[in-house]
Amino acid sequence: MRIAAFQRLALFDAVEQAAEVLARDLAWAERQGIHLALFPECYLQGHSYSEAIARRRALSLDDPGLTALVARFASARTTAIVGLFERRGDALYNSAIVARSGRIDGVYAKAHPLESGCTPGKDFPVWQEGDWHFGINICADLRYPYTAARLARKGAGLICNPINLMLRPHKAEKWHRPGISSLQICARHTGCWVMASDVVGGNEDGWVSYGTSAIVDPSGVVVAKAKPHSEDVLVFDLPDRQPDRGFARKAADIAT
Repeated sequence: MRIAAFQRLALFDAVEQAAEVLARDLAWAERQGIHLALFPECYLQGHSYSEAIARRRALSLDDPGLTALVARFASARTTAIVGLFERRGDALYNSAIVARSGRIDGVYAKAHPLESGCTPGKDFPVWQEGDWHFGINICADLRYPYTAARLARKGAGLICNPINLMLRPHKAEKWHRPGISSLQICARHTGCWVMASDVVGGNEDGWVSYGTSAIVDPSGVVVAKAKPHSEDVLVFDLPDRQPDRGFARKAADIAT
C-alpha cells in the first residue's frame, strides 16, 4: 500500500482555499498511485485553542457545504484523512474525517483534546484500505498509550496521526524532537507503522510550526521525515499485505 503524509502551510478561516489545496494534492496523489493520504490536524478550518473561534469554525458532518467540499476534493482512488473542528449538536470535537470516492466514510474524534471546549471522543474506529487496516490518533492522543493500543488490538497495522504543532516559538523549539520521539514510541509499543502530518508556517500572533511530519516503521525507525520549515510530501510503500497482527496485539497489551 502506498501512503503519503502531506506537510502544508497552515490556513485559517480559509475553507475554500483549503479545499482547493486538498483537491490539487489528491489529484497529484491519484496520479502517483497513492492509496491513503494524511493531512494535518484541523487543517480544513485552521487550528485554535480558543473555544469561541473553534465553535465559529466548526461544521457538522451533514452540513451541505462540507458535503459539497468533500465531493470536490475527495479522490476516486485515494482515501484522505483530513482534520477539522466538528459540531455534533451542542458538542464540539477536534476530529478527522476519512473521505473517499467523494463522500465521508467515517470520523474519529480526538480522545484527549487540549483545545478549550472540545469534548473527548470515545470511539476508536478502524478502516480498511486494500489488505491493510488503519486507525487514527490525533496529536496529543499519542501521549496516552492506550489510544494506539486499542487500534492495534482491533487489527490496525497503521496508525495515522494528524498533528498541528503550531506553538509559541520557544515551545515549538522544545517540542520538535519529542514530537518525532512520540511517533517512535507509539510504533514500538504497538508494532504498527505510524505516520504523522503537520503544518508549517505561522499565525498573526507569532506562533510557529517547524513541521514534524514523519513515517515510522514498527521497530521505531524513521523511514521518512519532512524538511523543517517548509511544505513537503512524504511517500512510502508499505508491504502489499499487512503483516501478522500477533506481535502488534501482544505489544498493544503491554502498552495498556
